[in-house]
Amino acid sequence: MQYSVIIPVFNRPQEVDELLESLTQQNYKNFEVIIVDDGSTTPCESILNKYNQKLNLHYFYKPNSGPGQTRNYGAAHASGDYLIILDSDCILPPTYFNEIENELRREDADAFGGPDRAHDSFTPIQKAINYAMVSFFTTGGIRGGKHKLDKFYPRSFNMGIRRSVYNELGGFSKMRFGEDIDFSIRIYQGGYKCRLFPEAWVYHKRRTDFKKFYKQVFNFGIARINLYKIHPTSLKLVHTLPALFTIGTISLLIASIFSPYFLLPLAFYALVVGIDSAIKHKSISIGFYSILAAFIQLLGYGLGFLKAVWKRCIKKEDEFSSFQKNFYK
Repeated sequence: MQYSVIIPVFNRPQEVDELLESLTQQNYKNFEVIIVDDGSTTPCESILNKYNQKLNLHYFYKPNSGPGQTRNYGAAHASGDYLIILDSDCILPPTYFNEIENELRREDADAFGGPDRAHDSFTPIQKAINYAMVSFFTTGGIRGGKHKLDKFYPRSFNMGIRRSVYNELGGFSKMRFGEDIDFSIRIYQGGYKCRLFPEAWVYHKRRTDFKKFYKQVFNFGIARINLYKIHPTSLKLVHTLPALFTIGTISLLIASIFSPYFLLPLAFYALVVGIDSAIKHKSISIGFYSILAAFIQLLGYGLGFLKAVWKRCIKKEDEFSSFQKNFYK
């Protein structure tokens, strides 16, 4: 099987270097790599020169249009049987393609995806953010693992799809937030078979500070409502939990003005998260950072979700006019 690895890039040359280095270490070699630079002010072309002899590498530079359209640009220049779509901040283990080959031999699939993990080199804050993204106490432990709500929806940081199916579906939409989930929903709507490959995992770098993490999860909350406007049945009760957590937290903080005992539920939750993370990472500092990351994730997502409900569902604004500042220029 031949694969085309598509990597959209925006101002991340160092991360591209690490990803390409991991691709040179793959046991399975039958793949091409397509780098599409989405109008970066710091292009990565100079980084690629040292890999031209090691990889079947193709580089394209285009005006900025966002990640979805950039992936489509790469797919239009691909020749593989399957497209492998990765984020530029991923690192692959040497057996990544072996695991995909094993899964496809075991049971066919039109599309698939794998989970993500934290690398030992991650900073304490990145490890705390990773904990918040995958922990049972924040996401229910469903993100990127073997557990799922109903169906498995591949995400664009680690997604594979037949090139013929990609073309039939028209690739990614012009949505700025949630375009990968929208694409996964359309895969199922088209009647195609989609599977989780649990051993085809990647190391996925998290945001390097809490400010960037807040912006990311805030946009996740916005994306969920944008998806609801296109696919009404995609919104599940579990997707509203961060918003309910946000409303509950604000209510408890206001109530604590009259009695500090109202802070006990928040303190108990923080204690559970901190102890669980500290034990798993064998680090008190990561446990403390995980408390911050958990609250940032739930409150950031919840606030983005509530803002999108107000603008998209109540004020009836369209996606772009509601969140112009959040879109790429």
